[in-house]
Amino acid sequence: MKAVISVTGKDNMGIIAAVSTRCAEYGANISDISQTVLDEYFAMIMIVDIDRLKIPFGDFSDSMSELGREKALEIHVMHEDIFNSMHRV
Repeated sequence: MKAVISVTGKDNMGIIAAVSTRCAEYGANISDISQTVLDEYFAMIMIVDIDRLKIPFGDFSDSMSELGREKALEIHVMHEDIFNSMHRV
């Protein structure tokens, strides 16, 4: 199974490192990543494999949101099934 992680906020050094480190700590493997900086704003979308998560998905999502608060970013984690349902025509 997969999840979609979105990260937005003011650009700072180490955002990708912090998010990818937190993913690795909990067993989420990054399978795809896209990031850009628009003026001074950072935006990133990651697709992560969550089959080997070491904690429940809800706890993983909460941990990523907490990381966002610590780094003054908005980090949202959405399960692939929910994401696909929201974007189906």
